[in-house]
Order: sequence, then structure tokens, then C-alpha cells
Amino acid sequence: MNDSERTRVKKNIALFLGLLTLICIPVNYMIVHTHDIGAGMGPVSYALLIMWCPALAALITCRARRIPLDDLGWRWRPFKYQALAYVVPIAYFTIGYGAVWLTGNGRFYNREFVAQVAKSFGWSLPNGAIIVLYVLIMGTFGMIRAMGFALGEEIGWRGLLTPQFSKLGFSYTATSLWVGLIWTLYHFPALLFSNFNPDGPTWYSLISFSVGCFSICFIITWLRLKSGNLWTAVVLHASNNMFIAQIFTRLTVDTGKTNRYFADPDFVVTVVMVLVAFLFWRKRHEVEPQLRPAPATAMSGAMETG
Repeated sequence: MNDSERTRVKKNIALFLGLLTLICIPVNYMIVHTHDIGAGMGPVSYALLIMWCPALAALITCRARRIPLDDLGWRWRPFKYQALAYVVPIAYFTIGYGAVWLTGNGRFYNREFVAQVAKSFGWSLPNGAIIVLYVLIMGTFGMIRAMGFALGEEIGWRGLLTPQFSKLGFSYTATSLWVGLIWTLYHFPALLFSNFNPDGPTWYSLISFSVGCFSICFIITWLRLKSGNLWTAVVLHASNNMFIAQIFTRLTVDTGKTNRYFADPDFVVTVVMVLVAFLFWRKRHEVEPQLRPAPATAMSGAMETG
């Protein structure tokens, strides 16, 4: 990549980040003002708006900088990476929450919640059947709504920003760290001044969320670069949000030790996520060639000189 191209890519990144900052200021102001990220009416909430700010900034950047929309990675194939993206969060949540349940720091399952589910759906079934049906419904139809939320962020983070960093010749590790840093900081206003993560002290929430965010970023970056499409990121993001919020947390009973630091499911899951991220990092050689600029040949050098 020559200096002119590098300058162009840097301007793309700068415009996206500038637009994103401007667009999200009013939404963050209302989140801070209400202290409620879920405030809103009907299907429209501040959570939805803040998650679609990156998409809006990315689409405006593409228009202004003449970046083809196809570069965002809309193709679905190969499907195996979407499948991997779906099951990875299930795996680290199952291991993390399973450890909490087995040690007695939390208990499976919450009978009151299961009764509420049965009443809501009008089911007269054994609790085991209710849990299975609930997980199947949320893990399929519930994913549609979750993907609608996640798509807004991922058009920005993995559709535009990740490929732009990679075009600068950043390594997989550097790309993951930079995008992870921006992604993490983007959530700080809601983390600090709303009910986004109400359990535990603020410092603990910030550390736990940040480590988890960086870990997920290493996983998603690998999938995005390996597959060439942003849907892997959308599916993993949605699967992560769906299974933590709607399934594992709701089915867990607080035994009085559940929210203590080292017994907290968030802490245990975060440790597992770091280990999973490390496994993807070890496979970085599979995506690194995409990130390094192609070496100039003698012919291309001669052509540039001429």
C-alpha cells in the first residue's frame, strides 16, 4: 500500500470515529439523563438506538468516502463460520455457568422463572420440557431480535472498522486490540451512568466488561477475517447477548454466594472467554496473510517510478 492509499484509509477511520462520536452524543445524553438504557416506547429503546449509531456512522462514511457497500461483507457463505459463531458463546457460557452450578455458588434452575415462562406461553408441561422448549425458542426466534440489535453495531465495528485497520497492514493482534479498545470505550457511558450492568461496584463491572469485550473482539476479528463476512460477527454478538441475558442468567438461582467476586458467573465466564480468545489467537497465522501488505515487485516498483 502506497502513502496515498494509507492516507485515504486513515481518513476513512477518522471520519467514521468522528461521525460516531457526534451521532451517539444525544443518545448517550438521554441514557445518562434517565439512568436507564432500556428507556423508550414499544420496540424502540435507547439500547436499540445506541447499538445502531455505529451502523449510521459507517454508512455515512461509505457514502462520503466512496467506499463500496460490498466491502462491509454482506455475503453469507461459507455458512460453517456462522455456525461456529453461534456455538462459541454457548460453549463458554455452558462451561462458566456449569462451573458455578457445580460448585454451589449458583443453582440450576430458577423454578420461579420457569413457572413464569409456563404461564406466559400457556404451557402445562413438566419443568424440564418447559426449559428445553424455552431454550429452543429463544435460541432460534429470539435470535432474530438479537441479530437486529447486533447488526447495528457490527456494520460499524466489523463491517467497516476492522477491514480498514487491516488495510493499514495491522496484524490480527493489533487489529483486535484497537477495535476492542474503541468498542469497549463506546460502552463506558452506559456502564458508568445507567443500569446497563447493575450488579456489583462500578470498578468491578468496568474490569469484567472490558476483559470480556477484548476477548470477544479477538474471537470476532478472527471470524470476520477468516470468513470475509460481517454476519459471523452479527451471529456471535447476538448469540452472546441472547444466551447470557435470556437463558443462563435467568435460569440461575442466587444462593447468596453467586454475586461474590470470584463466584460471580460473570467472572468465571470472563476467565473462560479469555481462554477461548487465546485459542483463536493461536490460530492467527490463518488470517495474518490477509493483513500484511503485498510486497512490491520489481515490476510494480518500476511502474511506480515511471
